[in-house]
Amino acid sequence: MISTFLSLYAALSLGTTTPFTTPVDYSQALPASLIPVKQEHAIAPVIEAKASIIVDFDSGSILFEHNSSKQLQMASITKLMTAIIALEQGDLDDVVSVSNKAALTEGSKVWLLQGEQLSLRSVLEAALIHSGNDAAVAIAEHIGGDVEAFVEMMNKKAQKLELYSTHYENPIGFDSIQNYSTVRDLSLLARYAFRKEFIKKTVRIQSKTISSLDGNITHDLTSTNKLLGSSWNVLGLKTGHTEAAGLCFISIIENEKGNKIITVVLDSPARFEETKKLASWAFRSYTW
Repeated sequence: MISTFLSLYAALSLGTTTPFTTPVDYSQALPASLIPVKQEHAIAPVIEAKASIIVDFDSGSILFEHNSSKQLQMASITKLMTAIIALEQGDLDDVVSVSNKAALTEGSKVWLLQGEQLSLRSVLEAALIHSGNDAAVAIAEHIGGDVEAFVEMMNKKAQKLELYSTHYENPIGFDSIQNYSTVRDLSLLARYAFRKEFIKKTVRIQSKTISSLDGNITHDLTSTNKLLGSSWNVLGLKTGHTEAAGLCFISIIENEKGNKIITVVLDSPARFEETKKLASWAFRSYTW
């Protein structure tokens, strides 16, 4: 199934897109009637993100791309792969014990305490909603035994998904020249992640309180996605921000007709405003 979707993505790319080097099975291509059609006089959107892309969610067609193959740091968008590995290798009812290393993790955090025990479900919510770095480390240690082994699992999964321009150095998104991706790879990852029901539901949550298994400790989560609850029908997905990566954002947005697009911006001066510009342009410039 995954290889089929990835082949479709390459086969159906529009414009001057460079195809993937992997073989494309054109016999699997969708009927032309299902591919969005660009209006003849549509002018490309102007934004300042270092790299950006718009993809039709259902067909995988690229509607717009800028520097789509440029490898850039991705900050906390990294946590999407962390969540995927956790869901595929663990159980949501697993008991996660927070180590001292996880509790002391710097940056964005939900203030997990050493020795605290939570369900994997709650720790994943902390990573996806609040972008908790401490939660990401706790997940990595629980699933992989240690962070290094977990990162190896992340990179193996990236290869399996044919994300050949992506490499992970940590499960958080800390700045590292070895923690990078492209907007094209990230759009593929977004399509894969969003088909997981837990991720699909969790990335729409604006705020939530989670608690330790004994109920003695609580943590308030607030989404880092500022477009949730706005006039746009934003279905998710993940933000990221570090000094080296700049402001990053993957969104999935649906219009009034039920058409969904994926947008990705990396190193943007205004990730939410530029995402709205991309979405507005796509829904004006294409018909489904």
